[in-house]
Amino acid sequence: MEAMTFKLDVFEGPLDLLLHLIAKHKLNIKDIEISKLLEQYLLYMEQARQQDLELAGEFLEMAARLVYIKSASLLPKPEEAERVKRELEGALIEYSLCQSAAGQLRERFIADDIFVRKPMKLERKMTYELTHPTEKLAEVLAQLGRAKMNGQLLSEKITDTVTQVKVVSVISKVMFVLRRLYAGKTVSVQSLYDGITDRSARVATFLAVLELTRFGRIELNEDNTMLSMKVKKGG
Repeated sequence: MEAMTFKLDVFEGPLDLLLHLIAKHKLNIKDIEISKLLEQYLLYMEQARQQDLELAGEFLEMAARLVYIKSASLLPKPEEAERVKRELEGALIEYSLCQSAAGQLRERFIADDIFVRKPMKLERKMTYELTHPTEKLAEVLAQLGRAKMNGQLLSEKITDTVTQVKVVSVISKVMFVLRRLYAGKTVSVQSLYDGITDRSARVATFLAVLELTRFGRIELNEDNTMLSMKVKKGG
């Protein structure tokens, strides 16, 4: 006949085990029967030993504390035992409240319903599809006209910003480079940027040189510092 086997519950610490035993045997947590609790605690430790379970030192320390409380309570003056017992009961009550709070937080945890492990592909809509009443748009426009930033009306600041941002076309700089070359045989590349501080104009000049070179209208010297008109063969 096979021997009966059983599996013990795993507890995080001695307080966890004590709360389990108190609930299992319906003891009063505010007035624990130390004798009964000690008996059940030692029984659990014996069963754990039979199952080859390693118990942490804190479980052994709690067993020693329970034995001390029971022994001290048998003395003529059991005041010390009562004091230690009250400390243990207070610790158990606090631990029980923490467990209850943790359970409530666990029930409110909704991250698994919101977040997913794999990234989701969301459809991107580039068109603004909302509609707004004309009166609301007029109200916002009026508020925008009265808003100020650094002492200046926001509407004026936006207008100034739009006015300041100008884009120089590449074709205008192509004509600029060709005129410079028609006036002289060669032109320094650096001289094309003299007096130009606007970023858009400098970029347009650089692109103009690239385009003219690509189409064979101009050519650069070996160190790319001088420009000249490309002479057509047979011309």
